[in-house]
Amino acid sequence: MWINKKELLSLSEGIRAALDGQPFDPRDNREGVLSMLKNDIYTLTNAGQEQNNVLEQEKEHLAAYLSDISHQLKTPISSILLMTELMTDAPEEKKQEFLLGIKKEVRHMEWLVTALLKMAKLDSATTNFHTQEILVSHLLREALKSLDIVLDIRNQTVRLERDLSLFCDPKWTAEALINLLKNASEASGENSEILVECGQNPLYDWIAVTDAGEGLKDKQIAGLFRRFEGSQKENGYGIGLPLALSIMRAQNGDIEVAPGGNGEGATFLMKFYK
Repeated sequence: MWINKKELLSLSEGIRAALDGQPFDPRDNREGVLSMLKNDIYTLTNAGQEQNNVLEQEKEHLAAYLSDISHQLKTPISSILLMTELMTDAPEEKKQEFLLGIKKEVRHMEWLVTALLKMAKLDSATTNFHTQEILVSHLLREALKSLDIVLDIRNQTVRLERDLSLFCDPKWTAEALINLLKNASEASGENSEILVECGQNPLYDWIAVTDAGEGLKDKQIAGLFRRFEGSQKENGYGIGLPLALSIMRAQNGDIEVAPGGNGEGATFLMKFYK
């Protein structure tokens, strides 16, 4: 079979251009071995470009996470440095106060970095979920282990209305529940009760967390699940609710919010689709 030299040179130039990231589509509608080769070259170069795009996206995600961590750590680090300097000439009483402040900031930093690393793992789709049947009461017990001190300081209680068996990854779902309960604690006043309910319908099983606050406004709901949107909260960095949502969606679930108001607190509904 005779092949035109000019056509081969053109194909070679196109391949080099594709290797440099430029678009290249050598396909034609003719029959023959050369046309088959062109189709194969197109498939191969296209696959290479898609892989490059994925790598580029991963680099962008990594850069974004590093930027987020850097930005969010600036405030607590500055606070720690300031309190450390002030401790030098401070009276003993004030030193103890500064030490408690430093411990608080360090705990916040630890939580922030841990949460961001978990979210990065979820975003990269490298997390393996192990689904099993488990009681909501068990998930709640696991979640409350991380919140006992916070709830005790505010004299808050958590009441489970009724129990339910559902299918999910216990470890990651407990993590999502921790963040919803933490958010509910922050929204509720002292000496209050946080209500946890659960149930099922033909579409999904659900767990609902209702706080004892004043409810949410529409403009608040719009930014609830945007990362760092709530970073001005006294006890948070605006990462807990986005992390909870990422966990649920990674399990083919979702979180729905009922704003409450008029004497009713907001409700966060975790949906586990069947």
